[in-house]
Amino acid sequence: MSFTETSSDPDRLVAEIIAARERVYAIGEPTPLQQLPLPSIDAEVWVKREDLGPIKAYKWRGAYNAMAALSADERDRGVVAASAGNHAQGVALAAKSLGCKAVIFMPRSTPEVKQREVLRFGQDAVEIRLVGDTYDDAGIAAREFCDASQGVYIHPYDDLVVMGGQGTLADEVVTSAKDPFDRVYVAIGGGGLAAALACWLKRCWPGVKIYGVEGVGQASMQAAMGAGHPVRLDYLDVFCDGTAVRKVGDLTFAYCRDFLDGVVTVTNDEVCHSIRTLWETLRVIPEPSGGMGLAGFQKHYDAGEVKAGEKVLTVISGANMDFAQLAGIATRAGIGSRHRRFLRVPIPEGKGTLVDFLKQLPGNISIVDVQYGRVDSDIQFPVLGLVGSAEDYAILDKVLEKRGVAASDVSSDEDVGYRIINYNPELFRYPLFVNIEFPERAGAFLQFMTEVKDVASLCYFNYAYSGERVGRSMVGMEFDSEEARDLCMKKVKAMEGGVIRAVRQVSDDTFLRLTGQSN
Repeated sequence: MSFTETSSDPDRLVAEIIAARERVYAIGEPTPLQQLPLPSIDAEVWVKREDLGPIKAYKWRGAYNAMAALSADERDRGVVAASAGNHAQGVALAAKSLGCKAVIFMPRSTPEVKQREVLRFGQDAVEIRLVGDTYDDAGIAAREFCDASQGVYIHPYDDLVVMGGQGTLADEVVTSAKDPFDRVYVAIGGGGLAAALACWLKRCWPGVKIYGVEGVGQASMQAAMGAGHPVRLDYLDVFCDGTAVRKVGDLTFAYCRDFLDGVVTVTNDEVCHSIRTLWETLRVIPEPSGGMGLAGFQKHYDAGEVKAGEKVLTVISGANMDFAQLAGIATRAGIGSRHRRFLRVPIPEGKGTLVDFLKQLPGNISIVDVQYGRVDSDIQFPVLGLVGSAEDYAILDKVLEKRGVAASDVSSDEDVGYRIINYNPELFRYPLFVNIEFPERAGAFLQFMTEVKDVASLCYFNYAYSGERVGRSMVGMEFDSEEARDLCMKKVKAMEGGVIRAVRQVSDDTFLRLTGQSN
C-alpha cells in the first residue's frame, strides 16, 4: 500500500490561523462559549456554540478563508467543492459574498435541509450537482469536473488555508477570558478542525489535553493512528453524517498525530444520549456529529479518566439535521444519567405472568418499549426496552438470577431495532385486540394489566415510549371463552377516564390481519 509521508509544520499552521483572523469575520461573528449545568458531573463543562454561526456549523470558517485568500483571477475561474452538507454551505455563503461562482457536488443522500440551505446561502452564485451515494463518489466527480473546467478546488479539510480558517475557533476560545481548559473534546471527520484546534491550543496552553472523538463505525483517524498513515475504511457508518469520512487527510493526520492526546470512539447511542443532555440543559439540538464531543467527554468521565474539578471544553460542531432524524435519536437516547437496554426475557405462558415479572423490576427502571407476540404455548420471550442506571441494572440482574432465568441483551439485534414482532395467530384463543391510551406515568399501564390479568392472557403487546403525556399501545389478549372476552371488554371500558384514558377495539380489517384471517 502506498501513502504520502507528510510532516506537520505548526509554525505554518499558526501563521495561517493568524492570517485567517483578517478574513473570516467579514461574514460571521465569533461564537459564544456556554457552560453546561451538569450537577451530577464533578467537572466544569463548557461548549463552544458553533451551531450559532452563520451556517449553523463551523465549516464557514475554512471555506470562506480559503476562497477569500484566492486571487481575483482564481475566483473568476470558479470554485468547485464536494461536501455532504456543511462545507457546501460554507462554500455557498462565501461564493455569494465574494461574487464568484461555485459548483458543489453532493451525494444524492444528502439531507434536504442541507441542500436547501446551500441554495439559500449561495442563491444564483451556486450550482448543486447530486452524484453518487457517498462523499467519496461526490469527491471523485468534483475533482474530475474541476480538472476539466480549470476551476479551483476547495477541499473540506486537507488544506492548510482551510485548516487556518477552522483554527479561528480555537483562537476565540483562547481570547474568551474563560482561562485555560484542562481537557478539550472535538469531533473528527476529515480532521481539519481537530488538527487546527490542537495545534493552536497546544501553542497557547501546553498542558491542555486534547482528544478527537469518532464514531465506532467511522473511526478513520483512529485507524490511521494505528497504521501510521491514513487508511481507507471498508465500511462507513453514516449515522453521524457530518463526520462520515472513509479516509482522513494526509495533512490533517500529521497534525492530529503530533498534537492530539488520543482518539475516543463513541457509539451512536452514546451520541444520542449526549444530544438529549444538550437538549435538557441548554435546549440545544445539534446534528449527531455536533453531539460527539460531549459524548467523548462523557465516556472518559464514566471511565474515571477525568479528575474532579477539571475544566472541560467540548465543541458543538453543527446543527444541520433533517427533522425526520429526531425520532430515531429520541428512541436511542437514554434519560438523564440512565441508559437504554433491550432485554429478551423468558417468561412462562399463563395469566398474569408478564405482569408479575414487571412488578419485580427496580422502581427506578422505566419501560420504554415492549415487543411481544405469542409463538409458543409454553415459555414466552417478550422484548423489554428499559432505561435505567448501572445500579438499577445490577438489581435487575439479581432479580433474574433469583427467578432462575437469564435474559439476553438484544439491544443491537436487527429485529428489535426494526421492531419486528413475530407471533403465531393459530395459537390465539378467543382473541381481543385493543388500542389503549393511558397517562404516561410510572405504574399506569401496569395498573391496567393488573386489573385484567385474572381473566386474560397476553398474546400480543406493542408499545414504544413517544415522549408525550399519554402512552399508546396495541394489546392482544386471549380468553378461555367468548363470555370471558366480552366481560373483559366491559371491564376495560369501565376504566376509561381513570387509569385508562381511552380504549377502542381495532378495526375489523386489522383484526382479520392480526389473526391471520385476511386474504
